[in-house]
Amino acid sequence: MKRAKAKGMPVVVYEPTLDAPQFFGSEVTYDLNAFKAGCDVIVANRWSDDLADVADKVRTRDLVKRD
Repeated sequence: MKRAKAKGMPVVVYEPTLDAPQFFGSEVTYDLNAFKAGCDVIVANRWSDDLADVADKVRTRDLVKRD
């Protein structure tokens, strides 16, 4: 997040369990569909089938889609 923000990229965090409007100065959203529609690139810690419809936008280290 720090590197993206340092380059001037807006960062939006999707975290439905976080009870705060911001996370390290970045907007937090709770609506997955709005998040997917509004992002050009999605960086995820792990693959989720909820991201299958936007797989071309997703970047993750979870290469085998199970961890």
